[in-house]
Amino acid sequence: MLPTFDPRDTEAGSRILEDITSNAGHIQEQVLEEILTKNASTDYLKSFLNGHSDKGLFKNKVPVVDYEDIKIYIDRIALDGEPSRILTNESITELMISSGTSGGKQKWIPKTAEEGEPGPSFFVSLLLFELRCLHGLNDGKALFFVLINPDIHTPGGLVLRTTTASEIKNRKDRYPEVILCEDTNQSLYSQLLCGLVQRDAIVSIGTFFASGLQRIIKFFEEHWQEMSSNIRTGQMSDWITDPKCKRTVSLILSKQMPDLADSIDLVCQEKSWEGIIKKIWPRTKYVQAIITGSMAQYIPALEFYTGRLPVVSPAYVSSEACFGVNFKPLCNPYDVSYTFIPNMAYYEFIPIGNHQDPNCTNSKDAHLKDHIVDLANVKIGQHYELLVTTCTGLYRYRMGDILLVTGFHNITPQFKFVQRRNVVLSIDTDKTTEQDLQNAVTIAMHILEPLGFFLLDYSSYADTSSIPGHYVLFWELQLRSNNDIPELDQVKMEKCCSLVEQSLDQKYKLLRNQSISTIGPLEIRVVKQGTFNVLMDFYVSRGTSLNQYKTPKNIKSEKAIEILDSRVVGKFYSREVPNQDS
Repeated sequence: MLPTFDPRDTEAGSRILEDITSNAGHIQEQVLEEILTKNASTDYLKSFLNGHSDKGLFKNKVPVVDYEDIKIYIDRIALDGEPSRILTNESITELMISSGTSGGKQKWIPKTAEEGEPGPSFFVSLLLFELRCLHGLNDGKALFFVLINPDIHTPGGLVLRTTTASEIKNRKDRYPEVILCEDTNQSLYSQLLCGLVQRDAIVSIGTFFASGLQRIIKFFEEHWQEMSSNIRTGQMSDWITDPKCKRTVSLILSKQMPDLADSIDLVCQEKSWEGIIKKIWPRTKYVQAIITGSMAQYIPALEFYTGRLPVVSPAYVSSEACFGVNFKPLCNPYDVSYTFIPNMAYYEFIPIGNHQDPNCTNSKDAHLKDHIVDLANVKIGQHYELLVTTCTGLYRYRMGDILLVTGFHNITPQFKFVQRRNVVLSIDTDKTTEQDLQNAVTIAMHILEPLGFFLLDYSSYADTSSIPGHYVLFWELQLRSNNDIPELDQVKMEKCCSLVEQSLDQKYKLLRNQSISTIGPLEIRVVKQGTFNVLMDFYVSRGTSLNQYKTPKNIKSEKAIEILDSRVVGKFYSREVPNQDS
């Protein structure tokens, strides 16, 4: 049974954290035993365990699987209306829909009524306890932006929702009405307007992903004058018609506030928006957003817009499960690690060698199970791919996340998120991972940073329409000094292309250096400002949640490539063949 505690009770929170992190191995064995006891008779597990719930048999017989391996079972429940006991003896009530932007495809993850409590609530309590440890946050309000999409129903009668929408819609009484608005533009406008009216009470700003916070800033840039007018007159804009938004805002925007409007105008009319968050909400102590993995690219932009406020990346969560909490919320954003909470799910780990391509670890490998280790036996400095087993029908499921063990809290490991598996660029036998690409782009940007540029966003694809094929990177650049369209220096941009290539691995450089090269010069296409907002709108129109959206670093959709190409303002190619000796 999971413990319960009031997150405002610091002594209780500390005791529970010390207890669960000091008994990780024992707790994990209890979790696995509970899962097997409940679900050994399901169609899926029975085919491997013959109805037994033995943990050793589970580790020996149950295979490691990808989503495609279990999709057939989920489809039988979601599309054909077959009973939940195919996968779990708990009743599946909803399907959590993943973003589909980091791994390429949306996934439907089962959720049961029993899972709703107490697991996630316990995890949230831990998270709130950690955030309350930040100095000064009890003296004001948090402005946390949440956007939800309308429900979708499967032919089998189940609801498709994001994890966020599920939490909010199942506990409506805990959230302000404006968050329940399913028109994202009206909801975001109203949330921002409420935050502006209460600007002197706000002590923290947040959203789920760093990319989302950047989107919110751009939305504010487009609408601040209208919001200021609303505050000046005490009247909402006519296009805000959603009753939930109107009711919420009317409670806050109840009178004319010309002085407040003047102060907002004074800040927003400045030529540069550097530090805009701190200027608009001067009492803000920190910004909350996930900044690990591919989100790390947004750290320079957040530092620019927030005035270098601390950025807190509080937790490691997914549609599949809650995993870890950041016990050092004010650490350097590049050093964030998450302490796994051992009673949320059963975790296993596939070791990834220092020079081993994580994409080569095939789930069909008969020897794969021989190398798997449990949570208590991971080693500092080692990379692993995460497997998860849950009560909701996931068994030895490959998350596709590559993690690095950075330390321990008591005996519980702490992990840094490194990258997603299978997100690569490839023309020939080269394989460039998401982390490889991000590191190379970061190095190349050193050429432009002294000129006042930072990178708002980027993506890429392998262009095989010509011979030889080549890597194409789309960059959206921003000037620190103002919001004007930046002028691009041909020589320096070509140097950026060469630096990206020089920073990639030896296999890539070998294929570029061959007498008959199989990879052509790398290309950077600079796009208009606002382009990646348009790209996000495209993915959202296809069902991705704004809360979960992550810019895909390897574009697969031809339509998405067309959107980016239609907004290109400059094309640049590497003029140098990368040196193989470095």
